[in-house]
Amino acid sequence: MFSPKKNNDAFKNLLSKPEGQHLDYKQSISSQRKIARTLLAFANTEGGNIIVGVSDNKTITGIDPEEEMFMIQEAIRKYCQPPFDVTFDVFELQQQNPINPLLTEEKYLLAVGIPKSPAGPHALQVKGEAPVYYQRIKDRSLPVNLSDFT
Repeated sequence: MFSPKKNNDAFKNLLSKPEGQHLDYKQSISSQRKIARTLLAFANTEGGNIIVGVSDNKTITGIDPEEEMFMIQEAIRKYCQPPFDVTFDVFELQQQNPINPLLTEEKYLLAVGIPKSPAGPHALQVKGEAPVYYQRIKDRSLPVNLSDFT
């Protein structure tokens, strides 16, 4: 179970920032393999945050935090070698209902903190395939050569 933080000003400040070297927005986690790339890129570069429950145009869509945390933990377990730790913070935001402005809705967002890993570089490892290393370059998680880490 999680204990959400409510209408946190620091989180609202984070939402005001564009995607970039240290920040990525995801509406939801639909693919463990795809999210593993972003996690690896942050861990291999300078660290960063993934905000889940926000579209690229910063519309707050909300998510089921427990499901998203499970998807991220499984992505690390299945695809990231060696595995690394991340942190989770759940935020609860109150928004006006678009159909009836007199009502408010609760929406949950998940902030995933990925520190720069001292145990890296980390690779995306899939059985039967060569390991692939990722780094965060501006607002993208890109494959790089292992020699780029030396």
